[in-house]
Amino acid sequence: MSTQEFRNYKILVVDDEERMVRFIRLNLEQDGFQVLEAYRGTQALEQVRTQLPDLILLDIMLPDIDGFEVLKLIRETSIVPVIMLTAKGEEDDRVRGLEMGADDYITKPFSPRELVSRVRAVLRRVQLSAGTSDDIIEVDDRLKIDFNRREVWVAGELINLRPTEYRLLYHLVKNAGWVLSHDQILSKVWGYEYQDEPHYVRLYINYLRKKIEEDPANPKYILTERGIGYRFIDYRRERLSEPGS
Repeated sequence: MSTQEFRNYKILVVDDEERMVRFIRLNLEQDGFQVLEAYRGTQALEQVRTQLPDLILLDIMLPDIDGFEVLKLIRETSIVPVIMLTAKGEEDDRVRGLEMGADDYITKPFSPRELVSRVRAVLRRVQLSAGTSDDIIEVDDRLKIDFNRREVWVAGELINLRPTEYRLLYHLVKNAGWVLSHDQILSKVWGYEYQDEPHYVRLYINYLRKKIEEDPANPKYILTERGIGYRFIDYRRERLSEPGS
């Protein structure tokens, strides 16, 4: 995706520090983005409702309601990608943000290059996940995946997967029976910019297991290949080995 193609993308920057907002605006506009500003959580929610941004950069520390509450309220009505802005060393904040539905985080202070790279990577992931396959896959009697409708059914119930969880499941299932290394998963699901973020894989594998596995501590769908990566069960071979097949 070229810089020219980003000119129609609106980025909402939510931070109570005017200097930070100016810094982000300058660098994003140089790369062809349109930039919206909000300095309070309530302003951010109004901007989301009226301006329909393509991505949100959301600081945690806001003067009225904190970034986590803003994220929670956004996720009640919108799947717009959100990148949290967190303080250096605040790992709990990063994990909490991801668990609540954030797509990524950037740790302050950050360079202009890192900022633009992360924004581009998240937008690229969203675009790539817009349409993937027409396949309907019945893994077994318990798990069914409709890639055309982007629906996952577990024990007859439709479950809610966040966009990153869906992309992760898609790549695992499409490579069923094969081991995907941590680097391969990072590249496919997050992008080449994330080669130094292996904890993303572990974190989202755990999220996914909690949603689709009957016993996440003893998974039968997403298997760990220690020291290498992860493998989705080869459901096609399992069916062929069933009695009467």
